This record gives sequence, structure tokens and C-alpha cells, in this order.
Amino acid sequence: MLTNHAKLMQFFAVAKEVTGRKKLQKMIYILQKCHVPFEEKYQFHFYGPYSEELTLRMEELCNLGFVAEEKEDKSNYYQYNYKITGDGLAFLNQFALDMPDMEKQVELLQAKSSRFLELVSTMLYFDDLSKTEAAEKIHIVKPKQNYTADEINEAWTFIDSLQKNPSH
Repeated sequence: MLTNHAKLMQFFAVAKEVTGRKKLQKMIYILQKCHVPFEEKYQFHFYGPYSEELTLRMEELCNLGFVAEEKEDKSNYYQYNYKITGDGLAFLNQFALDMPDMEKQVELLQAKSSRFLELVSTMLYFDDLSKTEAAEKIHIVKPKQNYTADEINEAWTFIDSLQKNPSH
């Protein structure tokens, strides 16, 4: 059971901090699609791929005191910030874990907005389609986001750059 928790802790040891629940969901999904062995199951949801397992695991890590969750009031919504704690690092140091180096990919993901990662993760969710079909699908499933052709092209370039920095 704790292996999947430890994998998330390893992610936080690399990422240091993640701002936003949506961004966290998208980062883990995108890394998973880049062959980092996260095992959370995802289904398509309002903001793209979403994992209830990841949400529950994060809750458990926070309850154990291994990850700190900070709730920030942003006037019309709350934003959650996550970072690994000293106890979390101590736990991780005692856990033998074979995880690929994901530092470069995490760095690339951290630099992007959650809106952009929502686009990237949605495109990866439909990776069985051609690029043209995926773009059409995005306009159908994400009409309110109004993604432009430039944003979609930027996302394809970004996906290529992530996959050129393999984690294995």
C-alpha cells in the first residue's frame, strides 16, 4: 500500500512545492503518460483527466503529516499549496524506492500554468487520436477554455519536449 504513497513523496521531494490541486492532478497524469510509474487510475472529468485515488492518497499523506497542505484564500476561491515535510523526507529516506529521474520533466511542468497543463493532459488523454482529431475533440470537450490553434501547437511541442527528456 505505501509504495504508491512513497512514489508521490518522491515526486514532492523533486518538485518541492505544487500550487493548486488541479495542477497536481495534471502533473501526475502527464508524468504517468511519460512512463513515470505512478499507478493512480484516471477518468475524464470536468477539468480533464482526474484521479480520485490521487485525491485520497494526498489526503492520507497530509493526515500522516508527510505532506503539508496550505489553504490560501484567493477572494473568490481557495488555492491549495502542497509541499513535503521533514517527516515526509524522513519516511522517504527509509523507503527503498526505484523511481526514474523525473527532475527535468517536473521542472518543465512546474513552469506551466494549470490551464496549459489541463490542455496537455487532455491531449494526452486522447493520445489514440491523430493530432487533428485530438484538436477537434479538445474543442468539443473544452469549449469554454477557447484554446487557440497556437496553444494547441505549443502543447504538442511541449509534449515532444517532455518525451525527449525520458524518465527511464
